[in-house]
Amino acid sequence: MLEKIIAFSLKNKLIVLLFTLGILGFGLYSVFQISIGAVPDVTNNQVQVITTSRNLSTQDIEQYITYPVELEMANLPGVTEIRSISKFGLSVVTIVFEDEIGTYLPRQLIAEKIKTASEKIPQGFGTPEMGPITTGLGEVYQYTLEVKPEFKDRFSITDLRTIQDWVVKRQLSGIKGVVEINTWGGYLKQYELAINTSSLKAMNVAVSDVITALEKNNSIAGGSYIEKTNQSYFIRGEGRVTKLEDIENIVIKNVNGNPVYVKNIAKVQFGHANRFGAITGNGEGEKVLGQVMMLKGANSKQVIEDVKLRVTEIEKTLPEGIYINGFLERSELVGKTTFTVAENLILGCLIVIFVVVVLLGNWRSGLVVASVIPLCLLFAISFMNIFGIDANLMSLGAIDFGIIIDGAVIIVEFIAFQIAHKSKHIVGLAKEERQMEIDQITYKSASKMMNSAVFGQLIILIVFIPILSLSGVEGKMFKPMAMTFSFALLGAMLLCFTYVPVAASLFLKPKEENPNSISNRLISQLNNWYLPVMKWSLANAKKVLVGAVSLLFFAIVLFSTMGGEFIPQLDEGDFVIQPVLKTGTSLSKTIETTTKIESIILNNFPEVAQVVSRIGAAEVPTDPMSMEESDIIVKLKPKSEWVSATSKDELADKIKAALEAKIPNMEIEFTQPIEMRFNELISGSRSDVAIKIFGEDLEVLAKKAHEIEKAIKNVEGASDIIIEKTEGLPQMFVEYDRTKIARYGLNIADLNDMIALGFAGKTVGNVFEGEKRFDLVIRLEKQNRTDIEDIQNLFVSTPNGDQIPLRELANITYTEGPAKISRDNTNRRIVVGINVRNRDLQSVVDDVKKQIESKVTLPPGYRITYGGQFENLESAKARLLIAVPIALFLIFVLLHFAFGSIKEALMVYSAIPLSAVGGVLFLWMRDLPFSISAGVGFIALFGIAVLNGIVLIEHFKELKHSGMKDMNELILKGTTDRLRPVLLTATAAALGFLPMAISSGAGAEIQRPLATVVIGGLFTATLLTMIVLPLLFKIFDEKEFKKPKFKKHVSGTYCLIFLLVTSVGFAQNNPSELDSIMAKALQNNSAIKAGKLQIDKANAAIQTAYNFDKTTLYYGYDQNNLALNNLPLKVFGVQQSFAFPTVYGAQKKVLQSESEIQKASFELQKNELQNNISKVYHQIVYIQHQEKLYRYLDSLYQNFSKASHRRFELGETNYLEKITAEAKFRQIRTKLSQLEKEKKVQLEILQSLVQTDEKIVIQSTTIVPLIDFQQSKSQGLYQDYWQSVSKKYQTNEKLQKQNWLPDLNLEYFQGRNTGLSQSLYGFQVGIAVPILCNGNLAKSKVAKLETQVWEQQKQNEAIRLESHIIQKKNELEQHFQAIDYYNQFGKKVAEEIIKVANLSYQQGEIDFFQYIISLENATSIQVDYLSAVNQFNQTQLDIQYINYQ
Repeated sequence: MLEKIIAFSLKNKLIVLLFTLGILGFGLYSVFQISIGAVPDVTNNQVQVITTSRNLSTQDIEQYITYPVELEMANLPGVTEIRSISKFGLSVVTIVFEDEIGTYLPRQLIAEKIKTASEKIPQGFGTPEMGPITTGLGEVYQYTLEVKPEFKDRFSITDLRTIQDWVVKRQLSGIKGVVEINTWGGYLKQYELAINTSSLKAMNVAVSDVITALEKNNSIAGGSYIEKTNQSYFIRGEGRVTKLEDIENIVIKNVNGNPVYVKNIAKVQFGHANRFGAITGNGEGEKVLGQVMMLKGANSKQVIEDVKLRVTEIEKTLPEGIYINGFLERSELVGKTTFTVAENLILGCLIVIFVVVVLLGNWRSGLVVASVIPLCLLFAISFMNIFGIDANLMSLGAIDFGIIIDGAVIIVEFIAFQIAHKSKHIVGLAKEERQMEIDQITYKSASKMMNSAVFGQLIILIVFIPILSLSGVEGKMFKPMAMTFSFALLGAMLLCFTYVPVAASLFLKPKEENPNSISNRLISQLNNWYLPVMKWSLANAKKVLVGAVSLLFFAIVLFSTMGGEFIPQLDEGDFVIQPVLKTGTSLSKTIETTTKIESIILNNFPEVAQVVSRIGAAEVPTDPMSMEESDIIVKLKPKSEWVSATSKDELADKIKAALEAKIPNMEIEFTQPIEMRFNELISGSRSDVAIKIFGEDLEVLAKKAHEIEKAIKNVEGASDIIIEKTEGLPQMFVEYDRTKIARYGLNIADLNDMIALGFAGKTVGNVFEGEKRFDLVIRLEKQNRTDIEDIQNLFVSTPNGDQIPLRELANITYTEGPAKISRDNTNRRIVVGINVRNRDLQSVVDDVKKQIESKVTLPPGYRITYGGQFENLESAKARLLIAVPIALFLIFVLLHFAFGSIKEALMVYSAIPLSAVGGVLFLWMRDLPFSISAGVGFIALFGIAVLNGIVLIEHFKELKHSGMKDMNELILKGTTDRLRPVLLTATAAALGFLPMAISSGAGAEIQRPLATVVIGGLFTATLLTMIVLPLLFKIFDEKEFKKPKFKKHVSGTYCLIFLLVTSVGFAQNNPSELDSIMAKALQNNSAIKAGKLQIDKANAAIQTAYNFDKTTLYYGYDQNNLALNNLPLKVFGVQQSFAFPTVYGAQKKVLQSESEIQKASFELQKNELQNNISKVYHQIVYIQHQEKLYRYLDSLYQNFSKASHRRFELGETNYLEKITAEAKFRQIRTKLSQLEKEKKVQLEILQSLVQTDEKIVIQSTTIVPLIDFQQSKSQGLYQDYWQSVSKKYQTNEKLQKQNWLPDLNLEYFQGRNTGLSQSLYGFQVGIAVPILCNGNLAKSKVAKLETQVWEQQKQNEAIRLESHIIQKKNELEQHFQAIDYYNQFGKKVAEEIIKVANLSYQQGEIDFFQYIISLENATSIQVDYLSAVNQFNQTQLDIQYINYQ
């Protein structure tokens, strides 16, 4: 399959290059389409249900709102967790769903349940609403509305809030990907009636009268329309108030004809709603903040760009002096992390290219491999775009081009080696022939190395499968990485089949390798260093193995002492400071404190650019904070401008010290914007570690939380210990006296409404200012709602018109109540939060657990759990404990498949623990704790580490099979041979990760452990693989050698002796020469071309199966065929006959079987041609070998003839010797002439078989036995042919049976005549039944007999074929015995005869005739040997290419 793809690619280079161009084009398109972010969105699939009820206390919110909502949501399908927060005026219930059910189905389910929950919540207590569809990455852009200094007096904070609500917010809301514009801070403008209770009492006006008057005098009406003089006049009654004077002049009632106006009993003015949050900034006091929240799954980069463009447009519409200050935007972090990723990828790419070029020693090869890198990256980005994977720090952060191009390196290196090896032959060819030869070399080389390349890439792919099994936060973090890496690897595999062979064949030039190149000198030097080490290791194998095992144990011990963290903290570039103030601190005091903190930070730390504080809750309270809680966002300048500190931790410590010096007794917590939001949304806590104490009593929970704080405050690394504020909220408690209330005829609901109206205010309508709409609110005057006495003196109207103070009806006192009630899965809990600094997470939690277990005792029914980042770490470790063994098992299975031996698989498997040693050591050396990032690095490392072991073991086996017995020599040769590819693979993979390991850019902290593990692991794995693995191979081999040997069957003796004797010298005669001739013959031979056309013809004939009879169109006119009007019809019709539908299928099967016969016949035809060419070729080589032998004899006898002639002239010998020498010389000349003519005949035969225009020249002149043939496939060709013929007869038999089925006839006609208004239609359906069936019966019988006849013939052919093969094998054994005789005795005898004859003749011991006889005997032995080899080869070819017919 792979070979066919490679062959297709080389034949269709243009198509492959266009395909590659397509990858390039779509990849570049995807680069601009793909969503770009900083980190993956790890927020779980959650929906917030928010209920605002500004007047209810914490306990009431929990009982009346939170509990009903929780109860309704608990039974929804797919719910994994329910968390809730209840605090004064606000309930936030967070429902977490399984990720698989998507984003919108949960919201649909909750929308249905909200209706049911609302029915259980008392009227007026608030309506539950779903929070926006956003995530922890949703706060993409935050801005404040600022006023230029010269315009400060012109705009109040209320004006800014109005501009934000009615100008800025409205224009930002239409942007694609924006789900919510949240407003924070400022005063919400209202039209306020500040009633004076004394005036009400004096004028005997009830509050209800005021409300009624306001409602009835602020309305509009319509009276349809009136038609007058062709026009419609629409009636509109305008009764809305538009200004303060309109409200003041509303009449409440008439007393004795005198109207009582609103202005008589209340002050009408601009006021503002009670607020629960505020914004301060840069020490300048209050500001108004807008928060752009992004839709879940939107492209953050695109959304931010759109927001910025819209902000630019909005600023043009703002009043003069006001501008938008975008102080916190995600694009800065996205830009920094994108730069880090791009920098690492580019540097990694350049390093890998450099390594490949240097170690390959051929810049052309290096560039071919290098060109695969951008193509793989673009291929991966294309699939990321298709599958909706964001490009971010994690998805692109683990791409190592060294690993990805490993397959391309293997293939290109081998192609380049083969082209360089045959460069002398290639250079001499014509341009077209040279390219054909290079294509052929490329095809063979790529096909040979493809399996190794694919297997290596497959191991890496399979190793990443367990990472895809990760779920939760770690799954969202690392799945994109595994998928992207897999996409890149799949791209590399695809390019290895297609682009790489094409690029190599076009770009690589036939040039001999330079032995003095940098690459060769480098490898030579490394070999000089490596060989002594390997020799020493072979001599001290036990010491080396003990050392390796010791290192492994040392690494295990070291690993057990290393700490752990979930994922290294991403440096977002900004701080969030969370000061913890006393519960119940007023909003004005919190504003004062945050403003002071801002001034301290800005005045003392030049590293800080801006400081903005968010206090309390926003308009959409997705982040429910109390009025004493705040997030102080510290915007930092670039690190190059820092002067006070060198790291963020150091700066945090200095800021904390500065704040504690100026504001004592204030706890401070440090975090980062995204990290804080993630922690809160995922686990309900903003801290790294959340110690959750569960129980019923809030007082007990608070007490135990303080005990825990005291117990753990001295734990190293546990900074910012913050206890969740659940108690101590100051309250004014109104306790009603039901007896008095009953006495006055009142009810509690009316009293509650009066309290709510007086202090919170009651909305009684709206006032419009153009498009702007403001609430009209009635409440007490400000000076009458400042103290407990104001509540006590609040007058209430009785049914008889009297007014009495509230103190007469209730006991009003100061108390404390719960500030916040948090619940997890309906269980109350309190959280002790810890942020970890300057130490790893795991170690801190371990110490914290020990302290709590020893110092804190919990009452029955109370329990402690650990959440936050630590919970994620525990979950991820549990999954890794499953994923890593699965990965290891899959690697072992693949290795077993590769080697077919558990022993060899285990040998290569030893690279895994040896690689882990390096990973652990390098983590320890860099003082990095174990994290999930490092764990994923180990998984990837294990896959990479075994690849070099596979290369080494395979080469050792090759050397062993080639006959090397000395194990030390074998190991030294094998390791030096494979030093270059092993170093190339390992160095490219390791150095590809180097930029990630040493990078200091934004986000580098997440990539650093992964890169460190892979680099360290590959360093030790390569070192130990090249030393330890050869020793293991030697030890296992020696054990195998010592096993008892069993006696083999005698029939294999000849073959065994033959292999042993001839294994060094025997090989095919220049197989590339024969292959080249064979390829030309298959391309040019007319019989082969005819065979291909026959196949095309048979394939085309398949379509004739659906051959229908001709359609009959007819016209008829018959005066006997009358219509209803008694006139003849003119009939037009169409008629068609069909065979039964199944007949066509049967015909198609017959034709398909005939096509298969043609294909099988064509294969036999090719087999016959290959046999003829091979036999002629080897016959020519045999003749040329004989020529070589006879030329030697010719020169010898020619010299003898001359010498004899001279001696005869001098009288030293007789005439008989002279003519004998001359006769022998002439005899040899005649034999040479005969051989020359025979060779010409054979070359003519070969030329007629190949049928090429160029003259064929056979270079080889040495004939050797053909012993390395693979098992013959010819027998299978005959069986395929017979099987296809059998199938043809069987399908024909079935077709004849189909003829018994009826034919179908369809006819449609219409008739008309001049008297008909419309045509008459009709149709006929009929069947043709074979009633006279003798013919069909005979055909079926003939078909059946044909099948039976063929089966007998096939059986006969099979017996003949088997007999032919046995006969040829017997002949082969006979010829082998002759060869074996020559190798064991004949060769020595011939050499001895020549040696002794030469010596004896020279010393005069024998005469010339005896010498001639001796030479003839020796020559006869050699000629017999050549004849035996030729016969052996011809017989071997008969077996290889069976042609017995």
